[in-house]
Amino acid sequence: MSLDTSHLLNLPTDAPLSVLIVEDDPMMQLGLEQSLMAHPQLEIVGQAEDGYLGVQAALKLKPHLVVMDIGLPRLDGIAATQQIKAALPETHVVMLTSHQTETEIIAALSSGADAYCIKGASVERLLSAIAAAVDGAAYLDPQIARRVIDNLKPPPAKGNTGNLSGRELEVLKLMVDGLSNPQIAEKLYLSPNTVKTHVRGIMNKLAVDDRVQAAVVALRSGLV
Repeated sequence: MSLDTSHLLNLPTDAPLSVLIVEDDPMMQLGLEQSLMAHPQLEIVGQAEDGYLGVQAALKLKPHLVVMDIGLPRLDGIAATQQIKAALPETHVVMLTSHQTETEIIAALSSGADAYCIKGASVERLLSAIAAAVDGAAYLDPQIARRVIDNLKPPPAKGNTGNLSGRELEVLKLMVDGLSNPQIAEKLYLSPNTVKTHVRGIMNKLAVDDRVQAAVVALRSGLV
């Protein structure tokens, strides 16, 4: 299904987002290419079938965004992401994974990627991850977030979890559900700037540095 991504990516139509796909499964690679090419704001500029070639392609093409598989030959997606982010900190990386064990999730979270999606998720969810990354936010697929919570003991709350306003709780729930700032604004009939203000307030009150940490604290604390 073709979607209008203009409200998701918040980019001018004459400046498409350049995308590099790093995926070793030919069918998955083709599916990603066809899904993303359907959106005029996304331009596929290259593909690679292993992590080593992915790093080389990223260094050459300097794409805005890399869609990266984790389970890659020669150099896995985690190591490849670390190398790309070290050399090209402005390049966003959306990591696709079929791995959901605690060890793999924590390794992925520490790689520096901007967003994490489960393979086989809907195109809409992948677009949400891309939108969050482009918006400067971190995106953690709800399935992964809940798996992390299930496998980690809840630590003592370090923020003021009880001080969130009703509107902040609404915004937080949508953050946990994986919605980007523009999507939250549309859902709650707010301006994007108002949503950004609420997100900053939430992170300050929860004493966290990004949206992923906010989602984890929210789930651990039973706020949503």
